[in-house]
Amino acid sequence: MDVRQETVIETARLVLRRHTAADFPAYREMCSDPEMSRYSGREPSGSEEAWMRLLRHVGHWSLTGYGFLAIEDKETGRFVGEAGLGDFKRRLGPDFDDDPEAGWAIAPWAQGRGYATEATAAALIWIETGFGVRRTVCIIHVDNAASIRVAEKLGYRPLGDCTYRDYPALTFERRP
Repeated sequence: MDVRQETVIETARLVLRRHTAADFPAYREMCSDPEMSRYSGREPSGSEEAWMRLLRHVGHWSLTGYGFLAIEDKETGRFVGEAGLGDFKRRLGPDFDDDPEAGWAIAPWAQGRGYATEATAAALIWIETGFGVRRTVCIIHVDNAASIRVAEKLGYRPLGDCTYRDYPALTFERRP
């Protein structure tokens, strides 16, 4: 079976799967929380923007064969957030743009429980194994200490700094 056709990844506590329309209410709630946009350089998402972001995630899979995955709690089925890899065409230069970019977003109620690290680690193993990816990158607002800690736990090392969406950011790289 082609790993790109149906993607479900399970960890000890989580199920990672492609986003569906059924995720929208919980996704909209997460995206509209001011805490979720604090380090993003944008305002909290309204319903339309959250829907467009969800559609963008679904479409990303069609064009690249990989993307972000919805995260749900294995025990309860509750939407936890999302994690995965993308090709976002950020135009930050070939030392960044030429490799898959990892990212994660965990709903405020679920933060601080290790879900971002657990889910993203599983997504990284999936893409490295299924696609032979030898390097991934990520970008994080300089003040987002929690995400910087997640990146470090995942083995990301500093690559450089930049300005993105008018905020100072750090770039990182990871080689398995």
